[in-house]
Amino acid sequence: MSSDILSGVRVLDFTTIVSGPYCTRLLADLGAEVIKIEPPEGDFIRTQPPIRAGKSAYFAHLNCGKKSLAIDLRQAGAIDLVQQLAAKSDVVVENSRPGVMQRLGLDYATLAPLNARIVYCSISGFGQSGPWATRSAYAPMLHAASGFDLVNLSHQDGLERPLNTGIFVGDVLGGTYAFGAIQSALLARERSGRGDCIDLSMMDGVLGMLIYEFQEAQFPQKKKNNIFQPTRAKDGFIMIAAVKPNNYEALARAVGHPEWMDDARFATAKGRAANWAWFMSMLDEWASTRTMAECEAILTGGRVPCSRYYTVREALEHPHLAQRGSFEVIDDGAGPLKVPNPAFKFGNASAQARNYVPALGADNAPVLSSVLGYSADRIAALYEKQILHDDRGRASGGHGNG
Repeated sequence: MSSDILSGVRVLDFTTIVSGPYCTRLLADLGAEVIKIEPPEGDFIRTQPPIRAGKSAYFAHLNCGKKSLAIDLRQAGAIDLVQQLAAKSDVVVENSRPGVMQRLGLDYATLAPLNARIVYCSISGFGQSGPWATRSAYAPMLHAASGFDLVNLSHQDGLERPLNTGIFVGDVLGGTYAFGAIQSALLARERSGRGDCIDLSMMDGVLGMLIYEFQEAQFPQKKKNNIFQPTRAKDGFIMIAAVKPNNYEALARAVGHPEWMDDARFATAKGRAANWAWFMSMLDEWASTRTMAECEAILTGGRVPCSRYYTVREALEHPHLAQRGSFEVIDDGAGPLKVPNPAFKFGNASAQARNYVPALGADNAPVLSSVLGYSADRIAALYEKQILHDDRGRASGGHGNG
């Protein structure tokens, strides 16, 4: 018996870039059969660095464990083919601009009569309705529109311009929310026998992450919250997160200043808040004669929540993550690479990245044969009609659904 929780669940994946592929990658990690529907030129991410031997490690990270079906949806008969697949699938995930799937004839209203059990998830920047629904949306826009960037700016001393964006929080958060919503809809389907339509707004997801800020915007506080800032050591920085009173007491002992526990400036949370800059300067002074590693060892030994600042490269080599099995080594045809496993583990089920990264259209014939029972001749005819494509140039032309 398979230990994959989603074994037997078939997913049609119309997503591209990050948010949707992140969601469907997690579904594949749990054993779902994820069929990635790509345009003839392939997912845009296939062209994005890091590139080795013509293969994108970025694409592999987001799409390992999936199958690739390359279809030109503008060719006559292509939509009918996809509708046949939807009729035999459990989940559809798409992250096109609202209205695109409806124009193609692949929206929930069209597919539900073909398959009442279908769980259909639409990921978009601002949701499927409302004044902003049809706006294009990428994570940097969502960070700006939600207030996320200006909140972050308010925590920086001496800066007037919002920080540059290079980490796509909104995308990953949206994909994670979509993954959770799909699981809930599949569970509900087991009870009711009916599928459902999920409208996932990435803007709502980012706003939901701003917990304190969301409430403070409604009930403004006279004094800003203390922020966690790096403490400077000899060779870099360390983050000290003495949140609760017992953390502070442990910190005072660890740095050799037990008298701080009785100092009126620091003995209470209110006192520390009033003298925060002074308190942080004293930590800088303590750390200035020590390396990051020395600071971390002293503080960790004293049970003070802390961490030195690591690069991603250093984190990839950390023995704790290796022992936990946080990464999987896969091969995308250009050689081995590490990809993260899901952040969660089960006691009785598998949740891990799968060692398969599909070439464009590599699974055309296997999917159509196994799911729809198409013969080799019928599949060959689809290539002749330029409905099917692959990376060997067996068909060309058309631009897919982009």
